[in-house]
Amino acid sequence: MFIIQSYPLAILFCFITMLCWGSWANTQKLSAGKWPFELFYWDYVLGILAFSLLAAFTMGSIGTEGRPFLQDIQQVSTANFLSALTGGALFNLANMLLTAAIAIAGMSVAFPVGIGLALIIGVVVNYSGTESGDPLLLFSGVALVAFAIVLNAVAYGKKSTNSQKPATKGIILSVIAGLLMSFFYKFIAASMDLENFQQPAAEKMTPYSASVVFALGIVLSNLFFNSYLMKKPLSGTPLSYRDYFSGRFSIHLIGLAGGAIWALGNLFNLVAAGKAGAAISYGLGQGATLVAAIWGVYIWKEFSGSPPFVKKLISAMFLCFIAGLALVIAAGR
Repeated sequence: MFIIQSYPLAILFCFITMLCWGSWANTQKLSAGKWPFELFYWDYVLGILAFSLLAAFTMGSIGTEGRPFLQDIQQVSTANFLSALTGGALFNLANMLLTAAIAIAGMSVAFPVGIGLALIIGVVVNYSGTESGDPLLLFSGVALVAFAIVLNAVAYGKKSTNSQKPATKGIILSVIAGLLMSFFYKFIAASMDLENFQQPAAEKMTPYSASVVFALGIVLSNLFFNSYLMKKPLSGTPLSYRDYFSGRFSIHLIGLAGGAIWALGNLFNLVAAGKAGAAISYGLGQGATLVAAIWGVYIWKEFSGSPPFVKKLISAMFLCFIAGLALVIAAGR
């Protein structure tokens, strides 16, 4: 299987993760108004599973290092299998709430609040498990990210005061999503041997197998979570499976593409964790907040018409995020 051998390459993979995790939500924005997010989400999770399987049978099965996918998945213990499966279910619930928050409050609000919160708590959780990286630099970077979230919240409040009633439901959903999102990575990391991908310990998984089981947990939990939301949506009227199958092929492709983009980021993040460590790999990946905020502010114009003071707050938020991410990278040296 393909394995990363250097820290700089691991950081590059983390940046690709950041781009993927911060950009997949554009597919949800593209389908907004044409396709309820509950129906979009079915295609999204199927896209994650399809891409994870494709990567497992290609990148995860080539070369002489490590165990190929089929051999690896056959020897995994029940405990490790359930750990990755649980991580998928936990991520799915958090991500569904985040997707709903995006539909209500926009990318430039839902991501900084939800994923920024997940970055802060998640780095602490994952560091406590591996203690990889310089703690002073790592947590200084996290503190700057926390301050960036505060700036974003203030900017959104000023925007709402001047232009529209605050989307309180979107903020609340973002916070809940962030709290749940903080813990999914620990479960999937626990199912792998992060110390040695070349000769992984018995009963542990490689990143490629773990990503497939994780994706399976997302799909299986979606049968419960999304079915419930379809009957009792957070906004709009109840939906049926007939509504899903009546959708145009082009609209289904948008959701599948969104899932594939996210899955690419997830796989690269797991592969990078073997060299960068779980805390740093996760923290940089969740820098997707910055990417999503850029999309929301400059492409989707979610803060258009805001007063100059709000625009200054947004600029300060970006600077804090960039400085915080730079410290997280330095922590791995």
